[in-house]
Amino acid sequence: MLPKKIILSFLLLHLASSIFAQQSQGLDKHLSIIPKPLSLKETSGNFIIGKKTKIYVDGNNNSLKKIGEMLSAQLKLETGYDVSVNEVPVKMMKNAIILTQNDASDTLGTEGYKLSVSPQKVIIKSLHPAGVFYGMQTLFQLFPVKSETQIKGRFIIPGVAIIDKPRFGWRGLMLDVGRYFYSVDFIKKYIDYLAMHKMNTFHWHLTEDHGWRIEIKKYPKLTQIGAWREATQYDRATSQIDQNPHGGYYTQDQIREVVAYASDRFVNIVPEIEMPGHTLAALVAYPELSCTGGPFKMPLFWNIQKDVYCAGNEQTFEFLENVLTEVAALFPSPIIHIGGDECPKDRWKSCPKCQARMKAEGLKDEHELQSYFIRRIEKFLLTKNKRIIGWDEILEGGLAPNATVMSWRGIQGGIAAAKQHHDVVMTPSDYAYFDYYQGDPYQEPVAFGGLLTLEKVYSYEPVPSELNAKEALFIKGVQANIWSEFIHSAEKVEYMSFPRAAALAEVGWTDPKLKNWEDFKRRMGMQYKRYENAGINYSKTAMNVTYTAVKNNTDGTAIITLKTNSYQPEIRYTIDATEPTESSPIYYNPFTIKLPGTIKSAVFEKGVKLSKVSITSVLR
Repeated sequence: MLPKKIILSFLLLHLASSIFAQQSQGLDKHLSIIPKPLSLKETSGNFIIGKKTKIYVDGNNNSLKKIGEMLSAQLKLETGYDVSVNEVPVKMMKNAIILTQNDASDTLGTEGYKLSVSPQKVIIKSLHPAGVFYGMQTLFQLFPVKSETQIKGRFIIPGVAIIDKPRFGWRGLMLDVGRYFYSVDFIKKYIDYLAMHKMNTFHWHLTEDHGWRIEIKKYPKLTQIGAWREATQYDRATSQIDQNPHGGYYTQDQIREVVAYASDRFVNIVPEIEMPGHTLAALVAYPELSCTGGPFKMPLFWNIQKDVYCAGNEQTFEFLENVLTEVAALFPSPIIHIGGDECPKDRWKSCPKCQARMKAEGLKDEHELQSYFIRRIEKFLLTKNKRIIGWDEILEGGLAPNATVMSWRGIQGGIAAAKQHHDVVMTPSDYAYFDYYQGDPYQEPVAFGGLLTLEKVYSYEPVPSELNAKEALFIKGVQANIWSEFIHSAEKVEYMSFPRAAALAEVGWTDPKLKNWEDFKRRMGMQYKRYENAGINYSKTAMNVTYTAVKNNTDGTAIITLKTNSYQPEIRYTIDATEPTESSPIYYNPFTIKLPGTIKSAVFEKGVKLSKVSITSVLR
């Protein structure tokens, strides 16, 4: 019997639309699969899960058995039936769900899959267990909504034939735990959310100026001192310091536990150990690694710190090699993130050791000194069979030979790296920084700044037009980032991540020729219900109403047009300063008001208000 932890983890992976009741229209118009598959066709008949249904997997395939157990646990929650996991018999039985890697004709790669649903059986096949796992995520989205699960004792899955594979090999989310610490339980939940969206990379930002979050046996003061600060944060909303102490770190046993948990869900964890900047938490613990020798205090305000690792001190490299040796042993990931961003050169310019290093190595400036730093770390990590990835500042002064670039300051860093034939992960802040506002700030919790709507995330094209066909092959994927300067609870992480992560998932997985914003909005209607049933604190900002006003200066009126990113929304509004209710007028077409005027509007469904109230004042 599976532990409750695993069962609960997959509670979030269910509850899709009641597809089987549709008659006159094509089935694919009512499915809600996110990200959208490469090919989806309706087939005749449905598969009915009952007491005699069984799951079959290839013999002696432990990975498939584990996936089968996850599926069995989910079906137990959905139907109440104990659906057993068995090895595939010589003669295929009816009433079977078959998970198999036996498909010599499959050309969909390690993450692609085929899913077929017929009255006799459900078959998910792939060359690799990862593909079977992703096929299972799609199967979860074919499950009927819970209220319609039991119809005369039957649990019905619609007949479909799906062929699917991802566009990119890197589809990720990053969480900054350096500025704010999140529990192991939440990290696991977040990994579940990635798996739900067929994302395969969790970038774990483990060190920062404001906190060191990973246990290093050789340097205990990193977590004894560097993992704690006297106050939680500067609260922008109140302009006050939250005086509650804050801190925490992950033990190496906890790291192993999370890595194993992610591996079972085919999520690779890429750890980030920041260098040479964003390192004050380490320097507080070991000030001898700085240019000045300290002493230092843990910072409370969110800004770039001038004190960084001393690039002229051999002790710095000895320290980092020891740290990375322990990190490399904990994470099976073939790639480790070494930061490289926002490193002020002030201390290096006045440091005798750094200047001596520059002279000895023939480096013309401090940018080349940073390149020397990164190259030296890369050379060491190669001895551990690890490659490096860094933020696009690692381009400055010359790129390390085997480095992958994570392009965040727009797309130019990614373009430059790809033209040099270096691998690139695109994460430009304008499209992928989920700590930005997702709607009007007056309606939103405090965020870092900027504006990144659901529609804008969905519109992103990761391959820049400036690249030719050969260069475009170096764009390996996309990632969104959650920086936690103003995100101090797990619930707010969820709010800032979802539903924007669903849009990014489709950007990373789906063939761009198949993307369609209107269809995505339709499918998101059911995705919101999945989020609700999973208990995810998702944002409903995309449902909020926006407006345009065309003024007529002659008669002092304006024509008002209302809009929302909900699918087929029921917008109700008022023009008398009262709050909109389920009995307020429904918006159908643009209307005229006298100026000045105020419009209040919100989205409703079956009498329930779904969005926040938008308030619009139009002056003469």
